[in-house]
Amino acid sequence: MKKRIKTGLFFGSFNPIHIGHMIIGQYFNEFTDLDEVWFVVSPHNPLKEKKTLLDDNHRLYMVNIAVEDDPRLRSCNIEFGMPKPSYTIDTLTYLSEKYPHKKFVLIGGSDILPSFHKWKNHQEILNNYTLYIYNRPGYHPGEYSCHPAIRFFNAPQIELSASFIRKALAKGKDVSYMLPAKVWEHIQEMLFYR
Repeated sequence: MKKRIKTGLFFGSFNPIHIGHMIIGQYFNEFTDLDEVWFVVSPHNPLKEKKTLLDDNHRLYMVNIAVEDDPRLRSCNIEFGMPKPSYTIDTLTYLSEKYPHKKFVLIGGSDILPSFHKWKNHQEILNNYTLYIYNRPGYHPGEYSCHPAIRFFNAPQIELSASFIRKALAKGKDVSYMLPAKVWEHIQEMLFYR
């Protein structure tokens, strides 16, 4: 039987995608057994205020241009066509059916663990998928520290958030080193987050 391609799914709004996201994606490609990492762009949740969230397709385009030079990284817009709000278990189930030759792994920070028990069908996720968790300062895995479906990694991180970047751009600050070069150029061209 042919070996299944091990694919990490890194979910986010990526509003915008920045070098912190890229570092996580590259780390999981280079330092784990994953064959590839997909950046799963989350659509606007209709139950939440839009505020500074760019249109889904603008965010997807920026992820596309950020990852286009690395064949092991790719964007994924699977949730755009799914019922909203989208639940991780539904996305995992759909992707597993659509790509039976792939073995999907969920990538997340340890900050997801304190509320993980509130996720829809969280036990089903643990029973059928592996979670690759990167440690984030101030978040302890608690009851999940020895769970067989969860592996922990000390991925390098930087103190950088998309909200910091959006606020800086709104003030006219140069944050070019905090973003993939093509993403910075596109934001400048489109006047996003002004």
